[in-house]
Amino acid sequence: MDWRDEGALLSVRKHGETSVIIDVFTEKHGRHAGVVRGGTSRKIAPILQPGAQIDVAWRARLEEHIGSFSVEPIRSRATILSDRTALAGLNAVTSLLTFSLPEREAHPVLYRQTLAMLDLLGVNEAWPTAYLKWELALLEELGFGLDLSTCAVTGALDDLAYVSPKTGRAVSVEAAGEWADRLLPLPPDLIGAGRGARESVIAGLQTTGFFLTHWLAHSLGNRPLPDARERLIDRLKREARDEQSGQP
Repeated sequence: MDWRDEGALLSVRKHGETSVIIDVFTEKHGRHAGVVRGGTSRKIAPILQPGAQIDVAWRARLEEHIGSFSVEPIRSRATILSDRTALAGLNAVTSLLTFSLPEREAHPVLYRQTLAMLDLLGVNEAWPTAYLKWELALLEELGFGLDLSTCAVTGALDDLAYVSPKTGRAVSVEAAGEWADRLLPLPPDLIGAGRGARESVIAGLQTTGFFLTHWLAHSLGNRPLPDARERLIDRLKREARDEQSGQP
C-alpha cells in the first residue's frame, strides 16, 4: 500500500529513539499519520515544523497499518515564528484540525481553505478575520454550518446583529427584541462586512466558539477544545487593548 501527496504538517511526536510520528493534513487523503524514520536527525528535524508544507510518500504493508512517511520540504512558513500572535494562530489551526478531523477522510475544500489561511499568517495583517472565517468553514465542512444570510424570524437581509444559539441562524435587531441578551453576537467581520478590528474578531470568535463547543465538540464526546485556541484569543485581546490605548 502506498501513495504520494502533499500537505500541511499538523503535529510531531517522538517515536522510539530516532523516529517521530507526524500528522499531516493532505488534500486527497485527509488527516493522515505515519512514522518518519530518523525524524529526530539534524537533517530532517528542521523540516518537521508544524505548519510546514511538505511532500509526503506513505507506505505500509496493509492499509490499516500506521505506515511510514518519506518527506521532502516544499515551504516552511518560517516567517510565522517571528510573530507571536501569528504563531498562536498557527497553533490554533493545527490543533483544531487534529482535534476535529477524522483520520484518513479527505476534505479537499477545507484543505484548500486551510492552506490559504496558513499562507496569510505573519504576511497579511488581516489574517485574524480570515481565521474567523476559517472557523466558520470548519464548522460548515463537518456538518455544523451556520446560516448568517438572512434573519431566521423575518427573512430580512439588513440589521443582522445576533445568532441564535439553538439554530445557528442570524437574527435581526428588530426580531431579537427582548430576547437579545440570550443571543450570540453577530459582528460585521463574521459576515465579511467588517474592517478587521480586533474587538469585532474576538466577538465573532465568541460565537464560533459556542458552536465549536456545543455542536462539534459535543458530537466528539464533549472533549474540551484545544487550549491553543484560547491562547490565540488571549493574544488578540491583548492587541485589542493596545488598539484602544493607542499603543503601536
